[in-house]
Amino acid sequence: MDKLRLDQRQLCDIQGRLFELARANGYDCPAFIEAFMNSDVARRMDSTFDFLQWAGEEYLLEELDAEAGGLPPAGATWGREPMYWTGYIYRLWHYLTGETSRDIYAIADADTMGGAYLGMHVLDPQLAIENLKELAKR
Repeated sequence: MDKLRLDQRQLCDIQGRLFELARANGYDCPAFIEAFMNSDVARRMDSTFDFLQWAGEEYLLEELDAEAGGLPPAGATWGREPMYWTGYIYRLWHYLTGETSRDIYAIADADTMGGAYLGMHVLDPQLAIENLKELAKR
């Protein structure tokens, strides 16, 4: 992770906080994750630079809600830490591999991330990403 720039680490944190905020606002966590990872908002987060990246998690959530035509209210609610970890890992994964959010989600969807959190959140993030990729091959 030492090859990440400060701005990239900050964007990982912003995305983690976005995922936490979605939970705090009562959205269905897996549905939010799927909507986000396949959205134009995520595509713009994947860009080298887009002003939206620095708009903050509240604005990102508003943009996603508008793009989705309204995010579904709580059905499956995750804890704060699993939501933050999932958002952070997805963004870090993009920076380490260059894969798009949509492609990353196709490898490790919300169910995979929810199931992986307990055992993988204590690992080095790069190792967790490698393990998630290995899980997808099975």
